[in-house]
Amino acid sequence: MDVTLISLHWVYLAFVLLIIGFMVMRRDTTAVCVVGILALGLIATQSVSQSVGGVFSGFIYAIKELIGTILVISLIVALSKVLIRTGINEVMISPVTRLIRSPALAFWVIGIVMMIISWFFWPSPAVALIGAVLLPVAIRVGLPALGVAVAMNLFGHGIALSGDFVIQGAPKLTADAAGIPVADVIQASIPLVIIMGAVTTAVAFWYMRRDMRNGSLTMDTGLKATTVPESEAAKIDSPLSPAVRKIAAVVIPLLFALDIFAMFKLDLQGGDATALIGGTALLVMIVLSLLSSRKAGLERTTTQLIDGFLFGFKVFGPVIPIAAFFYLGDSAFADIFGNTLPDGSHGIVNDLGLALAQTVPINTGVSAATLTVVGAITGLDGSGFSGISLAGSIANLFAAAIGSGIATLTALGQIAAIWVGGGTIVPWALIPAAAICGVDPFELARRNLKPVVIGLVVTTIAAMFLI
Repeated sequence: MDVTLISLHWVYLAFVLLIIGFMVMRRDTTAVCVVGILALGLIATQSVSQSVGGVFSGFIYAIKELIGTILVISLIVALSKVLIRTGINEVMISPVTRLIRSPALAFWVIGIVMMIISWFFWPSPAVALIGAVLLPVAIRVGLPALGVAVAMNLFGHGIALSGDFVIQGAPKLTADAAGIPVADVIQASIPLVIIMGAVTTAVAFWYMRRDMRNGSLTMDTGLKATTVPESEAAKIDSPLSPAVRKIAAVVIPLLFALDIFAMFKLDLQGGDATALIGGTALLVMIVLSLLSSRKAGLERTTTQLIDGFLFGFKVFGPVIPIAAFFYLGDSAFADIFGNTLPDGSHGIVNDLGLALAQTVPINTGVSAATLTVVGAITGLDGSGFSGISLAGSIANLFAAAIGSGIATLTALGQIAAIWVGGGTIVPWALIPAAAICGVDPFELARRNLKPVVIGLVVTTIAAMFLI
């Protein structure tokens, strides 16, 4: 499995490091990403016009990939505004408020509920369901919105997605690439998922409590200007009677519960599950707008929808350029700039990961560390899934060399790729949780970084003893 690296690979890697550096310094990366796309286009096509056009095409590609998430977030936000204006949210959250009485309890309860739902339906639909109901409860007991986003991220896009024990999409990909049964990967991943999840969430919780005590993490930390303040409910009179609000507070969660049942019964996953949640949110928003605004109901419906879309695109605006650049590391490159990579290339990111694996000495410790690094590198495209087949293939090679540990190495590469790219580190991958909580996705990524890195180090060390 030889790989040839050309100037495109090295330029792409240079810009990746540059972008990461700008993120660490808390500087905007839009201009850097645009220059990066332009540079890759010039090298690939030797044409100024094609490379300039490639910048626009890259943006279009990113928007197409993200549009489903943008739409469902926009619809959920539109619905949440109606719930706030009518006071229905107050009635909905009152029972849960009595159960969650502290920031610590809010963090762990939201995280565990998120993990359980994500096992069955994947994290994106779970974010929409949980955020709309439990975010106001958490804020009311003193947990900042950024803390809620961290909990949903780590438990959903981290623990649940990296193991994927129920739907088994991730272990199927890695197992096929490694040439072993899916059950072997799942069995090997269980202790690693537990270690990674326990270490990462515990470290994140410790950092959160420390920063809340010293005042560096407050209720306003990381909030976007587009966040809908809960106090808005007090500014708008609701024509709905208390009885109607109580009925709506029961019916709305019931409708989303029926969505969950339908997902399970009809085997709806990923985009299909998200579409069901988004469609339900839209219909509920329309009905409530018509009921609460009466004669102005039609106009109010349109206004709420516009507000939701404004929120969605304001949140995603800074993300589209960086997503456009990183999508070039995978299949988007050939779509935009043609087939200019070397024969046998698996995409820029996968080529870099494979080249790394071929340049290191092979033993138990190095094998585990390399699978973690390769998984993390392939996760930089923001999907978490595009590179896990490569992780399985490399695990096969390393296991053959050291004579054991193929399932453990495969599971380790899978976990690293999904924790980095599936929605805890790469800013555009963690957009759903950031948008629902109204926080800056880059600030959320920075807060997740240390706990995830520490978790990966501990998990890699543990894997060395399990191989």
